[in-house]
Order: sequence, then structure tokens, then C-alpha cells
Amino acid sequence: MAADETSYIPPTEVDLATIKRILPHRYPFLLVDKVRDIVPMESCVGIKNVTSNEPHFEGHFPQEPVMPGVLIIEAMAQSAAVLVGASLDLAGKGMGTYFMAIDKCRFRRKVVPGDVLELHMKTLRGGGKVWKFEGRAIVNGEIAAEAEVMAMLNRGENG
Repeated sequence: MAADETSYIPPTEVDLATIKRILPHRYPFLLVDKVRDIVPMESCVGIKNVTSNEPHFEGHFPQEPVMPGVLIIEAMAQSAAVLVGASLDLAGKGMGTYFMAIDKCRFRRKVVPGDVLELHMKTLRGGGKVWKFEGRAIVNGEIAAEAEVMAMLNRGENG
């Protein structure tokens, strides 16, 4: 039974268990550990704790491990999907989100094991099936990457 939309109060923070109810991704491709500072339908900050035991570090510059840029952008997209899922009460309802475009992508600094990656996401357009977000990946106050991402939302059980 669907929750009464008028009684749902979106959370301001979601933990890993809730993220797993919103996103279909699992290790090693689940790239968000927590999402905080959620302003429903508007913005959030995803958190990715970058650890040395992640499989991509074994082959991506093993002498100087660097998180692949494409995975930073994927972490941004996952954070944005959690924002939508938490805002619309879609946890556990089979939501799917599919990349449509990546624009204005720039990498500014390396992301390495031990970093805490903050994924600041802001909704530029949303509400229907197609959403667009502006994102900045930040480590210790420095921008590591920035991009605009567009995705199509499939609401699963609720269409």
C-alpha cells in the first residue's frame, strides 16, 4: 500500500541501509556511504569514504592510487538518485535511474585513499521522468570534480 503523500516527511539524512533500499547498486559499485543535508527535491551532500581496499585502486595507477574520474561522476549521480528517492518516498519501491548525459565535466584534483569525498548535488530540473543536477565533488574544501548530470527516473512499482 502506498504511503499517503501528505503524511510523508522526507528525511534530512539517510544511512547506508536506506541508500541500499533506494539504489540497486551493491559493492563494488555502490559509491555512496551516507547522504546528508537533504533539502527535498533541491539538494543534498553525498559522502563517499575513499578506502585503499577498493578494487579499482589495484589497477588504476597502483604506484599512486587515484580514484577514476568516471567513478567520481557515478558517485555524484548516485547521490542525486538518493536525493530523489528520499524526497519522493521511493525506498524499497524499485526505483531505477539511468544516465542520459554528462555535461561541463571538469576534474580539478586527485581523489586518493583516505579522502572523504563530499558530493554536493543541486537539482536544476526535476519532477518528471527527466532530471538534471549540478554537482561538485569536494575533498577538504577543494573542488575535485564538477559536472552537470542528467538522468531518467523510472519509479518502479509506482510507475
